[in-house]
Amino acid sequence: MQKVQRRDFLKWTAAGTVAPAAGLAPTAAPAEKAAAPAGKFSAYERVTLGKTGIKPSRLSFGTGVRSFNRNSEILRKGGRDYAVKVVRAAYERGVRCFDMADLYGSHQFVAEALAPFPRDSYVLFSKIWWRGGGVPDADKGTPDVLVDRFLRELKTDYVDLVHLHCVDNGTWPQDLASQMETLEKVKKAGKIRAHGISIHAFSALHAAPGVEWLDAVHVRINPFGSKMAGPVDKNMEEITKLHGEGKGIIAMKVIGEGDFSKDSDKINQSLSFLLKSGVIDVLNIGFVSVEEVDDIARRIAAIDK
Repeated sequence: MQKVQRRDFLKWTAAGTVAPAAGLAPTAAPAEKAAAPAGKFSAYERVTLGKTGIKPSRLSFGTGVRSFNRNSEILRKGGRDYAVKVVRAAYERGVRCFDMADLYGSHQFVAEALAPFPRDSYVLFSKIWWRGGGVPDADKGTPDVLVDRFLRELKTDYVDLVHLHCVDNGTWPQDLASQMETLEKVKKAGKIRAHGISIHAFSALHAAPGVEWLDAVHVRINPFGSKMAGPVDKNMEEITKLHGEGKGIIAMKVIGEGDFSKDSDKINQSLSFLLKSGVIDVLNIGFVSVEEVDDIARRIAAIDK
């Protein structure tokens, strides 16, 4: 993958420093005790997701680390009780956005973790697996049927944002027209607040600007081109177009799907690059421990606005 050019990195990050931090599993004090000082970013600040009216925290708790067929790293690490404990601890620290998917098998443990808290105090993202495989065939169906199941699994009356998962071609506006139309009806019925796609190919990203139906998108972006498709600068151009249209922008692969999780400098550079770009609303990062949440929150709190 092409790395971002230095001139573009400087353009999007501008001046500022990021305090060094060691690794992704520190033993220092919890992040809620390291609130961002004036002029710094905060992981827990509520932000606006495009024109949707949805206000998640800047940092989203991703539940899909190395996941497929409803099994993910957080479940493999300690089972459902462990996952509930970590998600609840993230909420108690200030995370107010939780990213899920039918593919991840995370609806039930997120619902249990958040059950003690007011529904309007947090934001839920989920995704429909419309492709072959991934989830049992018996659990597939049209988006309206799937959203109804999501609501039962999440024990809620609405999901804030539902995406069509893993869109990877440039003809998706035509190919997925039926699913898009159904999701619009579900939105009008009040079962979801917004809809969109998670983008997994540059061709799909290139086709996204100008699609009125899109409320928000997940985009793969980091300054090193890790686990991305296409040059970083070209991706940023398309993301900037979408942001200019008022689409909500959720960054994923922020740490290259773990590619540079052991490189403290690269983590800091990626967070700074995205936060200072001015076109990213939410950073969606996959977590499997409370220590990882604390670490990322402290790093974000060290970045100058």
